[in-house]
Amino acid sequence: MELRGRRAARLALSLALLCSALEAVPVGPRPRSAMGQFWHISDLHLDPTYHITPDRTKVCSSSKGANASNPGPFGDFLCDSPYQLILSAFEFMKDSKQEVSFMIWTGDSPPHVPVKELSTKLVISIIGNMTSTIRNFFPDLQVFPALGNHDYWPQDQLPVTTSEVYNAVADFWNPWLTDEAINTFRKGGFYTQLFESSDGFQPLRIISLNTNLYYSPNSVTVNITDPADQFAWLEGILETSSQKKEKVYIIGHVPIGYLPYARNTTAIREYYNERLVKIFRNYSSVIAGQFFGHTHRDSIMVLLDEEGKPVNSLFVAPAVTPVKSIWQMESNNPGVRFYQYDVLDYNLLDLWQFYLDLRDANKKNESNWKLEYILTKAYGIEDLKPESLYEMAKQLSVPHSMLFEQYYSNFIVSYDKTIVCEEGCKTCQICAIQYLDYSSYTDCINRDATWR
Repeated sequence: MELRGRRAARLALSLALLCSALEAVPVGPRPRSAMGQFWHISDLHLDPTYHITPDRTKVCSSSKGANASNPGPFGDFLCDSPYQLILSAFEFMKDSKQEVSFMIWTGDSPPHVPVKELSTKLVISIIGNMTSTIRNFFPDLQVFPALGNHDYWPQDQLPVTTSEVYNAVADFWNPWLTDEAINTFRKGGFYTQLFESSDGFQPLRIISLNTNLYYSPNSVTVNITDPADQFAWLEGILETSSQKKEKVYIIGHVPIGYLPYARNTTAIREYYNERLVKIFRNYSSVIAGQFFGHTHRDSIMVLLDEEGKPVNSLFVAPAVTPVKSIWQMESNNPGVRFYQYDVLDYNLLDLWQFYLDLRDANKKNESNWKLEYILTKAYGIEDLKPESLYEMAKQLSVPHSMLFEQYYSNFIVSYDKTIVCEEGCKTCQICAIQYLDYSSYTDCINRDATWR
């Protein structure tokens, strides 16, 4: 009887301990302290010539002689950014009082103007101007920048060895980067650096790629298998990160994958795209997110492994510049964003996209930046992990999907709600979201052609 009593007492104690342990497990969303945030800005494209004048062809060099459509203090859809627009973006970010750990800046400071209107000296001056503007607004914030294809003269022709631009920009970015990162950057315009969390959690590795070396218009790198040895360097860094169990964010300007607005067209040369896709698949367990700019539009991509399983989340941030060419039907409102991440493993939790309604700002002569959407709420997903984005992509693929209409409105940053994307336009979008390599993307495009 005494033995049975002792067993009963032990069982009661075990149950009590189990119940108290279960009570200690947090239920529901993580507490806010377990979440970090960081800003992402891209494609500032300052046009120093922008000014209001009765002659609409002379408002800005970036309109290339075309009539500015409706110029105001914050810009015009046929012009690159006036300085006032860029200042308003940074003022909004600063005044929002968001607690952020760092900022990523994915390139392109100079304007879209004919080559003869710029020079190496002017390009360096504009990048320096934008760098000092960011530092003035955020003097204590860690910034991780990447070079864009316009951050060179002539544009797109970024070299595979050290250059005047690489050296000048390295000097500008020196306050943000370590000596090792600066030395790597001087040689080829790319670098890696650890972000040390103040919370004492494991550090995050940032890899800033010079994807402009792979950009189709870059004639310098034609027929070079590994420009600036960046592929070998990248694989070495990722292998070390894998062994050290680090998590990595990849940042760059020109994205990998296929352009969502141009059928069968990669942003970088196809050979380089296949190579990067292979590297990112091999190290997908290390990479917690990828962030790009360049297209001026807002899009997502999901990298699938060779079995079709989602393994990486990629984000293309819209531009601050609202510029479009005269023949384009659509442009974008200026946009900035921040991401939320889990401080324990750097998995991405959410994305908050903000925008400036340019027409309204010019009309009222004041900039009222607004929240455009919160990604998880807009698309009804749990977080930004690859599995969640893949579920979202499947929802967007449904015929007559209202969610896709929302996605396309966000793609052009609420530029014009009346513009629709159907049939071939939607196919390009859906295939670009889910298929980043030649074989699977081509199958997707051909499947759609067969269904019609």
